[in-house]
Formats: sequence, structure tokens, C-alpha cells
Amino acid sequence: MASRRLYSNPMKTDLRRDGQGPGQTRHLFTRPLRTARAFFPGAGWLPLLLAPLLVLAGPPAPAADRPNILWLTAEDISPNLGCYGDPVARTPNLDQLAARSVRYTRAFASAPVCSPARSCLLTGLYATSLNTQNLRSQFPVPVAFRGFPALLREQGYYCSNNAKTDYNCRDEAAVIRDCWDESGAKAHWRKRRPGQPFFSVFNFMHTHQSRTSVWSFEEFEQQIGRTLSPAERCSPEKVRVPLYYPDTPLVRRTLARYYDCLAAMDGEVGRILKELENDGLAEDTIVFFYGDNGAGLPRHKRVLYDSGLHEPLLIHFPAKWRRLAPAAPGQSVDRLVSFVDFAPTVLSLAGVPIPLRMQGRAFLGPLAQPPREYVFGARDRVDEAFDLVRSVRDARYLYLRNYLPHLSLNQPEGFSDQSEMRREITRLAAEGKLNAIQLGYAGPRRPLEELYDTWSDPQQIHNLASSPAHRETLLRLRQAHQSWLGETFDLGFLPESEAWHRFGDQPPWEASRAPGLYRQRAIVAAADLVGRPAAVKKQIQLLADPDSAVRYWAAVGLRAAGKDTAGIRKALRLALKDESPAVRMEAAAALAALGESFPAIEILSEGLRGDQMDVAVQAARHLQLLGPQARPALPAMREVFSRAAKPENKGDHFMFLRFCLEPAIAALE
Repeated sequence: MASRRLYSNPMKTDLRRDGQGPGQTRHLFTRPLRTARAFFPGAGWLPLLLAPLLVLAGPPAPAADRPNILWLTAEDISPNLGCYGDPVARTPNLDQLAARSVRYTRAFASAPVCSPARSCLLTGLYATSLNTQNLRSQFPVPVAFRGFPALLREQGYYCSNNAKTDYNCRDEAAVIRDCWDESGAKAHWRKRRPGQPFFSVFNFMHTHQSRTSVWSFEEFEQQIGRTLSPAERCSPEKVRVPLYYPDTPLVRRTLARYYDCLAAMDGEVGRILKELENDGLAEDTIVFFYGDNGAGLPRHKRVLYDSGLHEPLLIHFPAKWRRLAPAAPGQSVDRLVSFVDFAPTVLSLAGVPIPLRMQGRAFLGPLAQPPREYVFGARDRVDEAFDLVRSVRDARYLYLRNYLPHLSLNQPEGFSDQSEMRREITRLAAEGKLNAIQLGYAGPRRPLEELYDTWSDPQQIHNLASSPAHRETLLRLRQAHQSWLGETFDLGFLPESEAWHRFGDQPPWEASRAPGLYRQRAIVAAADLVGRPAAVKKQIQLLADPDSAVRYWAAVGLRAAGKDTAGIRKALRLALKDESPAVRMEAAAALAALGESFPAIEILSEGLRGDQMDVAVQAARHLQLLGPQARPALPAMREVFSRAAKPENKGDHFMFLRFCLEPAIAALE
């Protein structure tokens, strides 16, 4: 990790003057954190560090009194199933399962992309609290914060995972060894000891974004389409095109392909359920079916609308365990459920104590807690596409806070842009052929705040944030958002290079509690100014703040403002010499956008060529988005792309560099 630490101190002075010690930083807005700390006043963070010793529950139940638990997880789907009222879907196996299960109508992922969501599912903690919110990050998680299957194993369960892991943390191999008796393409409950209770996961890739929209239509037909019968295929003429898409033949064909993938996945669900029945285990097993994030289509996966977070959730309770069900078979439940609730819920069903560190609420079993009022979502960097959005949803309203409003929802993404549908949407936007609703996704900017009535506006296309009639709702959800940031100690406002510098090899959950190391109140306040036209003077002042993360957000704000004054240029020129590379990259991008290429492009080229990979990706992304203004950096871009394209450079950051630089170089040549 030495290469990550390129400068001395993240602050220029002792920041403990603000009084934010380790026992205070979490209470930044209103309510105290609902963790072990609330049960041990004055104990500091010791209860959290000793969390395995602190549990909710009595002794575990005998093995004979415990259910088997089976998770059937589908990649990248929204509730587009027959049992959820979609007339186009061909999902007979899931529809039959729903007829004998409880169907949840308000289940939500905690992130709109796989690895942050899976980090949350495994730990019962928000990814933003662990600093695992950025896709493909490698920050360590406290050793004591074991995945919940490890706790099941300690109590006699056989745990198998078939096959995806993607937990988004440093030593994933160690996590896998701790959690699973077997993890891989052949993992199965059948390898357990006779009579041993099991927790088994089967993950279905048929609906992954690669299949639904990224592969060529030819590859899709070869891999999936040809495996379906004519009756299982979806006709493009029958799909319903959402209002946020242009109604074109290509869009219809892609939506039909998504339904074909659902049909293929449904067949796999039927196969696993048949194996369970043939093994004589159906009457002993509670079955969960859910999706890991929204459909792998534009404006679904990777965004915080319901299209990106709302998930199907079916839970089947056989007669033996029906006393644990919240409703009769075939009925629906409207309770709000979040992915952060899944881990404590499984532990509750299995009679295993729940560590108090878990931030979720069990919604089933003897340890079930009262229903939650809100579910929360977080969108951060996905591959090379930087973003920071937070969402709050209650039973009716959805609130979004965009902290990078100057970036399009449809910003370039190397993986997603392999989709013909996404490229068509981008082209139509550039040609001025999209209407106002469609430009809500494909337009160049976003509002700071969004508010939607999901009852009257299920597609979330009518923003009510400025509606006087909804002012009270806006303020309530805004406050809920701010409270959640503080209660969960959201670490997402710290650039990744800054996090590595400040925390080193220590888990961010623990290291961030050191006095003054993560002044969340001040940092979030600086982020809150981005996109506010009247904040420029304050942002110029904040470029001299002692905290480099505050300076970073000040530079982001000046970049987003797009204003050109002598004062702005002077402040940004000084920031080019900042000791923090994250600040230097933002200041350079802001100056280059104002037409001042020298020395801004040189600074970005230095960051691109450097050995700190997070900074290199940040620089590459800025150069890509600068377009023709990045031309002086073309030699550096070619050099770094050539290095990133070498076969031996297979790490994620090399992929991010390729995603940025390949289209940027092509556009400049």
C-alpha cells in the first residue's frame, strides 16, 4: 500500500478542535446510532469492536428445531414477473412459487449494483459504513465483522454458495473460507452431513446485464435465445415501453430480450426447486427468491429510482414452519424491507443470535423487530463512472439527493456502453430527438433534489421537489437522509485516494473514528454546496480549508458551477499545488474546462501516469469527459492505455483505465 500514500498529512492542522472525537462523530445530525453503543453509554467504540460477544437473543435452538434456508438470487432484475402483475412475463415456476409463498411488495436493494449490495447482504451493514460502496474496491473490513453464514456455521449449519461472491472487500478469499463450507459452481446442500441443517445460495446469471443488453444480439441468441421454446420467447411488439425510453425498434427488441432472460432464469428456478423436492427437503426448507438490483438496462441498474432498487421478494414457508410466516400462502405483505435486513432475518429464522453491530432489522422469526419507516439507497463510483447519490423511500415517496448534479445519469460507461440500446439513447439525445421526460435520464445535468410520489408516478418522471404542496414531505425525507448519513457514519464523501492515505491498511470502519480523521459534518457540508449557484464565494474560501476532503469538494463545486471569474481561476491555480492529489485533479479539470489548459492538462497527465491507481482513474475520467480540451494529454493517454492493455495487467483499475482512455483516444484521433 505504500504507493497509495504520496503526500504527508490529510489536514494542515489539528482538526480535533471541532470536538468530533470517536464517540461524537456518529451523532452529526439528530438521532443517536442504533447499535451496541446505545446499550453501553460511555463505552466508546469498544462494544462495536467486541461485537461478536454482543448479541440479541438467547441460546441457539437445537438443530432439529431449525429450518433449512434456501436463497435463490437472480442477477439484475426488477419485479417484472407474472406474480407481480407483469402481463408480458413468462415465469410459470416463480408464479407457482408465489402462489404458495408470501410476496413482498416493498423490498429494496441498498445499492443499485452488485458488489456494494452483496457486501450489505453478507454483513448486515450498509456498504457506506464499511467503505465498500464503490464498485470493485479493496478496503478491509474488521475481522470481527464476519459474514452471517459464518455465524450459521458456528451453530451447526452447512453453508454452500453457488457461485457468485463479489463481496467488495480486501481479503475476499478469507471471507469466503470463513462463510462457506463450499463456494463454487458445484456447491450444493447435498454435500452436508445426514440430517445437518443447511443454508444454501444459488445465483442465476441468466438475467445479468451482460445477457440482457451488453452482449451482441448474435451472442445472446447463441447462449440463451436458442435454449427457449417459441412459447417462452417474448415478441418486441408486446413489450410496454416506459415513458423514459424512446419507443424505437431497438429499444423494443432489447426489452423483449430482457423478458427472454427472465424466462430462462425461471427455468433454472424450477430446476432447483425440483431438486429440493426430489431430495425430500421441501417441507423442511424456507425458500427466498429475490433479485440483487434493478434490471440490467439503462435507467434501471446503477440508478436509485425504483427501477434500480425495487426488487421482487418471495418467501415460501412450508407447513412445518408456517407459524413463522407473516401472512398466508399467496398473500402479499407491504412492509418495507431492505437488503440490510436480510442477514439478521436469516439469523432470527435459524435461532442464531444477532450481533448488535448489524444495522438491519430482522423482519421474520422470534427476533423480528417493528417495521422500518424508511429504506435507504446509495450510488457511488461504478467502474470508472464517478457518482454520489443517496436516496430515502417510505411507503409512498422517493427522495434523491444528487451530490454530483453536473454529471449526467447517462454519463459514459465502458461496460454499459457496449449495449446498442444505450448507444442509441445517447445518439438520440445528442441529435435533439428525445423529449423532456427522456432527457431526465439522458440529459447533461440533474437537479440537486428529486421527490416522487410512487403511487401516482410509478416510473418517477415528475419531480415534485419544487412543489409547494409537497414541501413538508420534502423536508421530512431530507431530514431522514441527513440523519441516516450521521447515524450510519457514511464514508462515501471521502475520495478513495484520500481514504487510503488516511486509513492505510486499517479497516475504514475502525480507522475513521480516530479524532479528526474524518470530519463528516464539515465534509458533507462542503459536498452540499456543489451545484448551488450562490456558493461560489464560499467554495473559493473552502479551497484553503485545513481538511483536504473539504478542499476536494470545494474544487468539485467550482467545476460544477461552470462560472469563469478571476477569483475562481486564482483559487484553482493555487489548488494545482495542493498536497492532496484528489484536490489537484479536480482543480485541474475545473481549470481545463474553463479553457486554461496549461498547466492543468499537465497536472492531469502526471496523475494519469502516476503509481496511485485511484488517482490515475480520476485523472483518466476527467480527461475523457473534457473531450477536445484534453488533446494536449494525448501522448500520456496513449502511453497509459498501452500499459493498461497489456495481458498481464488484469486488475480492476487497469480495466477502468481502459474504459476511460479507449473511447477518449478514439475521439481525439
